[in-house]
Amino acid sequence: MKTDIRAFTFDKLNSELSSLGLPAFRTKQIFKWLHQYGCSSFDEMTNISKALRAQLEERFYIGSCYVEDKYVSSIDGTVKYLFRLHDGEYIESVIMKYKYGYTICVSSQVGCKMGCTFCASAIAGFKRNLTAGEIEVQLIAAQKDLNIKISHIVLMGIGEPLDNFDNLIDFLNNVNNPDGLNISMRNITVSTCGIVPNIYRLIDYNLQLTLTVSLHASNDNIRSRTMPVSRKYSIDELLSACKVYAEKTGRRVSFEYTLIKGVNDSAENAKELSLRLKGMLCHVNLIPVNDVKESGNISCSREEILKFQNILKRNGINATIRRTLGADINASCGQLRRLKKRGEIDENCC
Repeated sequence: MKTDIRAFTFDKLNSELSSLGLPAFRTKQIFKWLHQYGCSSFDEMTNISKALRAQLEERFYIGSCYVEDKYVSSIDGTVKYLFRLHDGEYIESVIMKYKYGYTICVSSQVGCKMGCTFCASAIAGFKRNLTAGEIEVQLIAAQKDLNIKISHIVLMGIGEPLDNFDNLIDFLNNVNNPDGLNISMRNITVSTCGIVPNIYRLIDYNLQLTLTVSLHASNDNIRSRTMPVSRKYSIDELLSACKVYAEKTGRRVSFEYTLIKGVNDSAENAKELSLRLKGMLCHVNLIPVNDVKESGNISCSREEILKFQNILKRNGINATIRRTLGADINASCGQLRRLKKRGEIDENCC
């Protein structure tokens, strides 16, 4: 079977091409075409002979994705893509514009195994991991479609990045490569629901990226009801790993806390969370829960969220409320894939 050549890191690509008897300089040429120029066909590699292009075509394919649906927010210009992959599966990406430039939120898997009750990603079921190339091609496709340069990456779309660890690491190496997209690790955020062993594996790489942890509860009793991963790794185990991450990398850990009315939003929850995080180099991002019909979760009011935030601040915990972007286009990942699978995509796409 053919292999996705865009999924190879520079070193792996060099090894593959060396086995074909190609000189080392070809690796840099081909790597640039795949990552810096984002080519989708070997025929685009104009400084490589037709014979070599044919040889590459026989052995490899270039992973691509296709715009199935595209939504543009009339509120803030956020763009959401539903991408179709070569095997007919769907993933989602979101482009957000900030003062410092463009950020993309990418998917790392087709579906998700984690089963968090407030998230739409797992509802349509888990299918497979994305290759490193399939994660990266979301950036390439969005840049070409919008004619922009993306400077920041958030791995917070469909899937659990640390459940696709090896492909994640290859993706990070490729987008950071100066002959590729050359995006700084400090401009990359990796989100996880808390796969503790793989947090420690990530620490060993010392990549200087931002680790964001989906916490969403102040104790194991609440967390295990909304996040099944908590039944395997307790909050204490998770926070211990996060403390080590902050100490070893010098990078602040960000905790995502989705507020669900009557579940994790009480003053007692805020006080308990403050005690657990006290002394850690961290930040808490408070998020109103998404309106996903199947979950039955109810969002807190703005006043209730502010009250929760103020308790954290009074106890010395840095906390902000996430600005909602793309609210009119279901910009939170997992929702379009779910609707597509059910044949309920609306007519507001571009």
